[in-house]
Amino acid sequence: MTAIDVHRLRELLSGTVGPAPWYWKTFPSFRSLAGQRFLWTHHGDTGPIAHLVTLGIEQDSEHVRLALNTYCRPLLALPHFLGVWCPEGRNIRVTCFDPDQLKAFDLAEVAGWFKQSSDRIYARTAPIADFEIPLSLASGTHKIDAPAELRTVDELIVPTSYKAMSKDDPAFAIFVLYLNAGLVEVLPQKWLTAAQYQVGKQWITRAARDPESHRIFGECFGVGTFLLEEDGCRLADWIERSS
Repeated sequence: MTAIDVHRLRELLSGTVGPAPWYWKTFPSFRSLAGQRFLWTHHGDTGPIAHLVTLGIEQDSEHVRLALNTYCRPLLALPHFLGVWCPEGRNIRVTCFDPDQLKAFDLAEVAGWFKQSSDRIYARTAPIADFEIPLSLASGTHKIDAPAELRTVDELIVPTSYKAMSKDDPAFAIFVLYLNAGLVEVLPQKWLTAAQYQVGKQWITRAARDPESHRIFGECFGVGTFLLEEDGCRLADWIERSS
């Protein structure tokens, strides 16, 4: 891998947002339009709110504004909105909030919620935008009805499980959402099959696009970090293998 700077890819990947709760430290802190600083908190590994990740205002540590269950990932939608995407049944759900409108609630409200609920997002304020993309979409580019509040997002790379009909079919895909254009590109990962990997134990946690080569790279839990071919569907090389 001489044409691409491996050290640079490692640095880029370290800042790429991954799923709650494991990658909560990659979640972006930000200031809202009203100037309030919002911070993320992980609530440890034991107790009634174990593994929960919440969003709160810096100067009000006793209350939270948003709680995220497993596999959620936040994103910033300029100029001042907060998006969250997550798996929702056989869909990818993308939702959007105005942080300044989020109502505060006590942590007692979400005690035990993480383990008991199949809901991914908990808030006392309804999102300002919310839509879903079916995971059943075939390989290729499709039109999507992206809400206006999220159309400032140029590209969102979404790694997800993908229905495989056999052990040799792709068990994962990368959905590339071009929200400003109202399009999604589905890239089945032809190298990641049940015949070759332990699907469920080994899975793509996060992925990003190299701004120089424009190729997608990412992390496969339990295997290593990878670089894809230009078609975005085939493995080009391993950046680093897990020990």
